[in-house]
Amino acid sequence: MTLDDIKNEIEKANTIIIETHETPDGDAIGSSLAMYLALKTMGKDVDIVIPTYSRSFNFLPGASEIKKEGKDINYDLGIALDCTDTKRLKGYEPCFENARVTICIDHHGSNKMFADYNYVDPVAPACAQILIVVLGKLGIEIDKEIGTCILTGIITDTGGFKYEGVTTETFEFVADLLRKGVNVSDTYKRVLQVKTKSNFLLTKKIIDRMEFLEDGKITFTYITTQDIEEVNAEEGDHEGLVEFGRDIEGVEVSIFLRQLDENCFKASLRSKDYVNVADVCIMFNGGGHEKAAGCTMNMSLEEAKEKIINRVKTFLK
Repeated sequence: MTLDDIKNEIEKANTIIIETHETPDGDAIGSSLAMYLALKTMGKDVDIVIPTYSRSFNFLPGASEIKKEGKDINYDLGIALDCTDTKRLKGYEPCFENARVTICIDHHGSNKMFADYNYVDPVAPACAQILIVVLGKLGIEIDKEIGTCILTGIITDTGGFKYEGVTTETFEFVADLLRKGVNVSDTYKRVLQVKTKSNFLLTKKIIDRMEFLEDGKITFTYITTQDIEEVNAEEGDHEGLVEFGRDIEGVEVSIFLRQLDENCFKASLRSKDYVNVADVCIMFNGGGHEKAAGCTMNMSLEEAKEKIINRVKTFLK
């Protein structure tokens, strides 16, 4: 599969649906909107379907056009962005799978190659960075609006350019976006610095509950559905909470559990130097990146805590 294949399928298609993974972060939202805006310039009949996402991304160009569900048709083309598996499309798999042709553009090493055409570059620090190459192949001029969406994806998945995956190419791309009029400092502030009150209150809870294990190499904390209700948290207000444990001196792995249902927790893991947390999460049917991964655990808090900690221990030096 080459970029020529993707170019040909996009050019042939008229009706297109764009989807991304559940609880989308800035890379998922930014990449999806960048693709949406680009396809609109090509005159395509395109729907971007993201049922729920954080209101912090409402500033992005095209965000007001995001739909909660797709049309009751078989689209000519389905495009999944920043997604490893159709299961992560969370309830809207049929719209994607029933499309005449499907394409996946992603940067996760755990991608299951689920589409007809898969363009996956695990070396890229963000799916949005891959899109710069894809849109170039399509002959799409990256304007200020598309560039803002792409920058949001890059800033999010590089942690503000601080992760190891950042390349010289990343900065070259961002410099070009600056030349196109994209406001890098404003986008950075909106994506990484501005926090909701609910996020702040949840932060207080996870810090108060944080446990240090294995001589301080592991931190563990959690929030419950009751916590979420108490602070009136909305979609995305839990983002970034897992980072607090990892950033503490001496910690190698941070574990954060977020309750989804009575006996169901979403585990988010971050590592600092050497533990591949994607390998940890794969054992629980999850995945992600070497230093940022997650999984869903259908069990009680106590059981989830014990299982995930015991698994992480086997990776420690």
